[in-house]
Amino acid sequence: MISIIIPTLNEEKYLPILLKSIKNQTYKNYEIIVADNKSKDKTRQIAKKFGCRIVDGGLPAKARNNGAKIANGKYLLFLDADSRIGKFFIENLIIGVKQKKLDYTTCFLIPDSKRIEDKIIFFFGNLFAYLLQNIRPLASGSVLLVKKSIFEKTGGFDESLKNAEDFDFSIRAYKYGKFGILTKPKIYISVRRFDSMGRINLLKDILYPTMYFVITKKHSSYEYKFENKK
Repeated sequence: MISIIIPTLNEEKYLPILLKSIKNQTYKNYEIIVADNKSKDKTRQIAKKFGCRIVDGGLPAKARNNGAKIANGKYLLFLDADSRIGKFFIENLIIGVKQKKLDYTTCFLIPDSKRIEDKIIFFFGNLFAYLLQNIRPLASGSVLLVKKSIFEKTGGFDESLKNAEDFDFSIRAYKYGKFGILTKPKIYISVRRFDSMGRINLLKDILYPTMYFVITKKHSSYEYKFENKK
């Protein structure tokens, strides 16, 4: 079984799209856990309608950890609520993990956008992570598949971090298992934050603390408060 864990905060617009794409999967042995951070809209009602298990969430690291605590699956699949996947997505993840004998993995992120600048930004982000995968494993929390046994050995996501907690996890997990990036499964990611904040501002707020951490393995004093800029 795969436990799909989705952090949410007022996601009534996007969550149904993701849940419908999960329900259409060719791979059926999964459970869905929604870790909700006290949404004021219909997020919880939507999750219940789709048969999801619901747990109290928080900021992304805490929400993912809370979801993992009640998960029954051998694998944990972390997804963002504003994404969508094709019907062969999970099947291709499992095939790739078995073929390459991976303990945790991610895949290329595709912008759910027609704008060329978004495609360029995501292309270079994917390329950067792919080239570094055997040196400095970088798995985005937007899509991360990990064996639950490996997750537990790491202690999960560091809830004290306000930026790059997903990259921090993927680097720490490298001590316990094999990592690789799969190229066949792809996930489509909303660019709503690009639209609301502006591409230059968002890149500045994400890129600086992330690159600082990737290079130094230390967290910058500049903290990108992602949860406050949705």
